[in-house]
This record gives sequence, structure tokens and C-alpha cells, in this order.
Amino acid sequence: MSRFHKIAEKLDAYGLDAMMVTSAPNRHYAAQFPSSAGVAIVTKEKSYFITDSRYIEAAGKRIIGAEIRQNTNQVSATDIANEIIKAHNIKKLGFEEDYATVAEYNRWKEKLTCQELVPATKLLMELRGVKEPEEIDSMIKAQRIAEKALTEVLDFIKPGVTEKEISAFLQYRMLCNGAEKMSFEPIVVSGVNSSMPHGVPSDKKVEEGDFITMDFGCVYGGYCSDMTRTVAVGYATEEMEKVYYTVLAAQKAGIAAAKAGVTGKSIHETAAKVIADAGYGAYFGHGFGHGVGVEIHEGAGAAPSNDKPLPAGAVISAEPGIYIPGRFGVRIEDVIVLGEDGCTDIMEAPRELIVLK
Repeated sequence: MSRFHKIAEKLDAYGLDAMMVTSAPNRHYAAQFPSSAGVAIVTKEKSYFITDSRYIEAAGKRIIGAEIRQNTNQVSATDIANEIIKAHNIKKLGFEEDYATVAEYNRWKEKLTCQELVPATKLLMELRGVKEPEEIDSMIKAQRIAEKALTEVLDFIKPGVTEKEISAFLQYRMLCNGAEKMSFEPIVVSGVNSSMPHGVPSDKKVEEGDFITMDFGCVYGGYCSDMTRTVAVGYATEEMEKVYYTVLAAQKAGIAAAKAGVTGKSIHETAAKVIADAGYGAYFGHGFGHGVGVEIHEGAGAAPSNDKPLPAGAVISAEPGIYIPGRFGVRIEDVIVLGEDGCTDIMEAPRELIVLK
């Protein structure tokens, strides 16, 4: 079944005659075709993909389940969309309110001839929240690329190397290993900087006794990987080890609790309790995990605000952390796939504390 057909099957449930897909992530999901331009319109009877001369030939070869139409300087994408609206008597047209700009919305409202533009990002996010086997396969391949870069960077790290240099090395190795691009700008923070969960790599040089937290990932087949490992340089104090293994215990507890039908809040609270019981509750301020897929953050995750059951096939990160301001921080992150009876961790990288000598 094509993704267009899946979208069409959801239209009645959302009270729509058709869905218009315009954002790059949702366009990639629906058409399974990477492009920087294009519009998909999915009706109950037929689907269309509108694009320009830059992508028309590739779209014709790659896209399945939709009629390919080309917009030109003479015939705009809006003109073609209005032809489709008229042909299918589309009154209520869904659009992606989470991605559209105010300018885009105003332009569509002025030029499209449907009776109503209906916010419907939720339709697409519901579908994207349950991964197909080929999607998970792409994510596993992206994960293996990132894991290989981790193995390589461990030989690169030594006292005197800067956070920026480590970040650059990770990105270079992921690209060399087959990545299409980065999932996000890597977070590489060391020593006192590691207490900042989303710190930016700086010119700070690595020193003996530092924790280094590296949060990074890459894209393969249009899908993201995401991982975090915290390593020690030279040695780790007793307190550093205690914090590290508290985070690891929390991650293991959250992963053990994760399965389809369990709420994101429940998974988070299971992990957070381990950290709180160890006396570090005040130093864990973010959620246990977020959804991962075409985008590095997408859909529902294991957050304290998510009181809805997660579905089978959901892919989420598992990344608790402890961050002691002005001293150090630890985060360990894997990516898991939820099933009816538990979850599968798609990571192969070791989670025990690594001390680089």
C-alpha cells in the first residue's frame, strides 16, 4: 500500500475531501521522494504530485501511486491545484498548520478555490508515528553509520583536542561512512560544559578528568539516527561513576517499561524515579525521550506531558540525564522501537562507562 493510499483512507476520519502536503518532511514521507519543492494533493479517488522541471523526471521514475504534474512559469502549482479541486469537487482541503507560514496560509486562502482550509497536520503525524519495516531499516542503517563514527572518534579524543574538533570529526566520519547529512548539529560538551544538555561545541580543550557528552546522528534514506554517549578522559571520580551508572539504571528502567499501549508519561516517570531515588531528581529536567523518524523530533514521545498510549511501531529515543550546574553532566541515549510485548533497542554501541586512557 502506498503512503498516498494510507493518507486517503484517513480523510473521512478527519472530515476532509483531500489533503495537501507541502512541507519537506511530510512530502518525503508521503511520496518517498526527496525534493526541495513540490506539492502532493491526496483525494479519496486519486493522488497527485506537482513539481517543477528540476524534479519532474526523477519524480516520474521514483513516485508510485500518484499522477505527476509539472508546474511552469505559465501554469503555476496553484493553477494545477485548482484544476484538481474542481475535478474532485473538493470543499474541505486539509493543510499542515504546524509547518505552514502565515504568508503561505494567506496565499492559499486567497488563491485556492476550495471552500475551507482545514488544519490537519495531526493526520500525517498519526501515520508517521507508526513506522513501516522499511522505515525502521533505514533508521538502523543510519544508526550503524553513527555508531561507527563513535568508534572512530574514541581514538581521536585526547587532552588538548577541542569540542569543535570532536564535532567536526564526528560529522566528517559519518559522511565518509555513508550519511546523507546530519540529523542535527552535534552536541559535544566537556568538563563543566557537559552540565548544559544542549550546549554548543566550543573552543574549550579536553582535559584529564573531563566527562565528554556527545549527542549526534545522521540521515540515511531520509531517516534520522540519534545517539548520545558520555565518556571520561583519563579517569572518572567515584562521584562521576555514581552519576553515570544512575543515568544508565534510569535508562534501563525506562526501556524495560516501554511497550505499545503504555503512556509516554508512564515511561518517563519510571526512569525519573530511579534518578530521584538516587538523590539527583533536581538535575533531570527534560523528558525521557522523543519521537524519531524523518525528523529528529517528531510526534509523541516519552515525555511527562504525554498521557496518551504509544502505538506499536512507534520509534522513540531513550535519553535520561543528570546535569549538575558548573560541574558535569551525563546523558546516555539509545533509540527503541515499541512492540506489543516490549521494545527493541536498535543500538549496538556499548553503554558501560568508557574511560579513555
